[in-house]
Amino acid sequence: MLGANVWRQMLGVDKATVIESVGIDEEANAVVACVRPRKVTKRRCGRCGVRAPGYDQGEGRRRWRCLDLGVVMCFLEADSPRVSCPTHGPTVAQAPWARHGAGHTRDFDDAVAWLVTHTAKSTVCELMRVAWRTVGSVVARVVADGRAARDPFDGLSRIGIDEISYKRGHRYLTVVVDHDSGRLVWAAVGRDKKTLNGFFDLLGSERCAKITLVSADGAEWIGDVVAERAKNATLCIDSFHVVQWATDALDEVRREVWNTARRSGMTGHAAELKGCRYALWKNPEDLTARQEAKLAFIAKVNTRLYRAYLMKEQLRIAIRTKGVLSLTMLEAWLAWAQRSRIPAFVELGRKIRRHLPGIEAAMINNLSNALIESTNTKLRVLHRMAFGFKEPEHLIALALLDRGGYCPALPGRG
Repeated sequence: MLGANVWRQMLGVDKATVIESVGIDEEANAVVACVRPRKVTKRRCGRCGVRAPGYDQGEGRRRWRCLDLGVVMCFLEADSPRVSCPTHGPTVAQAPWARHGAGHTRDFDDAVAWLVTHTAKSTVCELMRVAWRTVGSVVARVVADGRAARDPFDGLSRIGIDEISYKRGHRYLTVVVDHDSGRLVWAAVGRDKKTLNGFFDLLGSERCAKITLVSADGAEWIGDVVAERAKNATLCIDSFHVVQWATDALDEVRREVWNTARRSGMTGHAAELKGCRYALWKNPEDLTARQEAKLAFIAKVNTRLYRAYLMKEQLRIAIRTKGVLSLTMLEAWLAWAQRSRIPAFVELGRKIRRHLPGIEAAMINNLSNALIESTNTKLRVLHRMAFGFKEPEHLIALALLDRGGYCPALPGRG
């Protein structure tokens, strides 16, 4: 018979747990260890850990799933009484080997949480012998445990706000990252003022006042909420999105020129223009020889479209340049856009002027949404790996687990 210390190591429990006996349940084809908490850890509220008087015996004895022992499933079995907590009322007593409300031990939860961020759904379910719905519940428990142990909003001063589509049919999540730590600190379903106000409600007025810089993509609903709730913050409009506005304006000009050529019967010219989209979109240093030839063709036969291309490139260079020179170049570009007589770029110039304080703030403070775009890319990968999640709350928990710094180490290797 193995000693108690050996069984403790194998079962993943600490000295707060007394192992009474270990046997085989032939019907379940599993190892079952009968355990109980030591006296100092008994009769504590499962939610807050405060010692409390007994209430009743609850549902009697129950089992918690452990990590498998070799090829055999393993369970801990113990009484599950309830205590009368002064704060939470009648509550299941704390079990030192498991999180409150869990049907698995802490080590089992941690192993599942680690696996779900590193491998696919089918692998996790097959290896751990659990349903995918169970995986979602495990992830939610691990994240809730981590956020309870450490305030996720402590020390926030520079944040990024963006939205990401998580499902077809215009289903979005609003996400917030901390530029200083690189962590995802909050996410919620929706992309409107009400959703974002929920984040600032959680922060509270005192912590809202400590926010100094907020990066965003220029969406009005973000700017309005930031101006109202974080009065000491400077909104920084991400430079990538400003260049994207210019690319969209250039594409609008390209479509107008193509339609004009097509309606005028210039089918060959229209065909050449239709195939030049990527040559106009790409940065000059990334062009292939064929795309360079297309640009040369446009410069020769359509000066209006080529001028729009040059305006897009000049704006990109102005945005990429740092310091006072960048601001000077941007002012010169705005003057060029105003007299360009290209409607798409005249309107773009007006849009940039409306957002000019935020764009200049991003240049001066060298702050962009690159971190949050990187986070969104990782979330898309996680979403594809975890396509079985039907509830957005489980997807949010998975995102916080992986990008919020709550993913535990594999048991025995931390």
